[in-house]
Amino acid sequence: MNNNFLRRLVLAGAMLMGSLSVAEAAGLLTPADGSIPALDLKEQHVEVVIEDGYAVTKVEQVFHNPHDRDLEAIYSFPVPEHGSVGEFTVWIDGKPVTGEVLPKQQAREVYQQEQSAGRTAGLAEQDSYKTFDIAVSPVRAGQDTRLALRYYQTAKIDLGIGRYVYPLEEGGVDEHKLAFWTAKPTVSQAFSFKLRLRSAYPVDAVRLPDFPDARVSQSGPGEWLVEIVRGGQPAVAAESPAGSPQVSAAQLAQAYAAAHGRNGAAGSGAFELSKDIVVYWRHQPGLPGSVDLVTYKPDANGRGTFMLVVTPGDDLKPINKGQDWVFVLDVSGSMSGKYSALAEGVERAITKMRPQDRFRVVLFNDRARELTAGYTNATADNVARVLQALRGVQPDSGTNLYAGLKLGLDSLEADRTSAIVLVTDGVANVGETAEKAFLKLLQKKDVRLFTFIMGNSANLPMLEHLAKASNGFAMTVSNSDDMVGKVLLATEKVTHEALHGVEVKIKGVRTADLTPTHIGSLYRGQQLVLLGHYFGGGTAELEVTGKRSGSPVRYHTRFDFPVQSDLNPELERLWAYGRIMDLRAEMELFGGDADRKQAIQDTALEYGLVTDYTSMVVLREEQFAQYGIDRRNRDRVAREHAAAAARAAQPVVNRRVDTQRPMYSAPRPSAGGGSGGGSFGWLGLAGLTLAALAARRSSRA
Repeated sequence: MNNNFLRRLVLAGAMLMGSLSVAEAAGLLTPADGSIPALDLKEQHVEVVIEDGYAVTKVEQVFHNPHDRDLEAIYSFPVPEHGSVGEFTVWIDGKPVTGEVLPKQQAREVYQQEQSAGRTAGLAEQDSYKTFDIAVSPVRAGQDTRLALRYYQTAKIDLGIGRYVYPLEEGGVDEHKLAFWTAKPTVSQAFSFKLRLRSAYPVDAVRLPDFPDARVSQSGPGEWLVEIVRGGQPAVAAESPAGSPQVSAAQLAQAYAAAHGRNGAAGSGAFELSKDIVVYWRHQPGLPGSVDLVTYKPDANGRGTFMLVVTPGDDLKPINKGQDWVFVLDVSGSMSGKYSALAEGVERAITKMRPQDRFRVVLFNDRARELTAGYTNATADNVARVLQALRGVQPDSGTNLYAGLKLGLDSLEADRTSAIVLVTDGVANVGETAEKAFLKLLQKKDVRLFTFIMGNSANLPMLEHLAKASNGFAMTVSNSDDMVGKVLLATEKVTHEALHGVEVKIKGVRTADLTPTHIGSLYRGQQLVLLGHYFGGGTAELEVTGKRSGSPVRYHTRFDFPVQSDLNPELERLWAYGRIMDLRAEMELFGGDADRKQAIQDTALEYGLVTDYTSMVVLREEQFAQYGIDRRNRDRVAREHAAAAARAAQPVVNRRVDTQRPMYSAPRPSAGGGSGGGSFGWLGLAGLTLAALAARRSSRA
């Protein structure tokens, strides 16, 4: 594989989104016909803590009703990657009241009954993979209403780089929703974002590529603080590292607003909820491969929950082979404002190919067609002819993703290493749209799917399932990402060997309910994160096996599971979310049977999670008893808050457990590069429409 060409290819894709405007954003919803006056989102404050391999995000908001009648507030925001809401609180009579999870229909009925009675109530619902929708009623005439929600997600490291995204951009793919609602994406008075990173592994840089006014400081050993403050009174700034200038967040915000005229400029409110906040952090290079263990087992005689994080050493070798390229391009109507940039990116990619390489170009909207007559050698004349035809295409009609992928998979030759580049948001609305059909299509070909999932409204679950089913990998990309860095992370995977058919065995300690149930492959720089239950405690043997270039490989170590631990109760929700994702994948593969749906609902009810089948409702405290609703989630939230406070009061804890018997002899792979002052030398460009990359298994990487 030509590494330089691959880098150029993905960089060309990186250019495709740079000039695109955001179609939709998070914010307050009002009917598109203007029949109801708009409320005001006065404040939004975001607090994030990343520690022990997972992130907890709290969002607090204040709505204001400037009108002379009571109104309902509906706030919508994109579903975070692998995130699930587990806490929803509304301030009633000045006191916070935490919600409880019920079956979705029951929760809505209870909310509507309270709404009809004129009593304060709130509802948090999930709209499939697209959005979380938060409703509160009533927002009293001329008054404020305050609410908060908290969600949980794992935080993986890839090639030594951590990444957190606070999602605000919506892709505008839900046409029915857009036809009914108009979003008001402005925070009028005060916005703040505070992320606290606690890492036992040394961090040498933290970066926010799209927010140069963000304040980044090291607040203590293993602790970093990121702050964005717009409008209102700024949060208390943390101390800067020695030698750093003492510049307040308010001063930075004011200077940036004056220079750029957005998100804080006069007349625009305090903040526009129009682009994601992406935070990167980089571990120091040369760290060892490792095994980390985090547990929660408050009862020594009961069942515990664990999260195992395996960070492999660098023993996957580079591969160098030439190949064929198939470009599968979305030319549906939703691409109208993007197509010229798309064509330019493909042009840059094709013109960088070697003369001995071959390519095909497949276009799809409501049907699929091939622009080339089979594989074409990348000579100057052939490239010029195809590019001229590509420039003449006019996007229109729907999105038949299945037809485009099917035609792109045709004519793959067994003796040639091939790659497929699919440019789409992954939201099919014409022809075959069922995930099961896509899975069957991939099973017909000996192909791995490497998926770059674009935008917050892309069908993340489906694209991840397709990648895993083909033993490929999935990578999400935001418009606010540093694309040179994303290119590097992707390139390191497709240009190196991978460990396929990965299996994990734990002996010596009884474990159960492991998730994910199917691991698939590990690519260079990827971590293996496994959640499950365990009983008792003591010494355990861990074995990870797989095949590398067709040869079996085994890694093993020994460490102790604690008999009792009580500082990480959030692990229970993380395990429950993983279990729900496994059940959803099984439903897509084997059909949506009633037993699996019931299992998802039961798991969500037990662990207090908002899903497709469950919602969270907030009522006046006395009304919970009136409806016979147990306050289990309130009690769970109290445990989590107490544990979080206890962790914050302690120094950062190293969770590595294989120090006595290291699982890997080589250090973990690193993206490398970089410069001082918290800036990554390899980061700089923003945006991408490269949605999926597939490489033939014939490479045997």
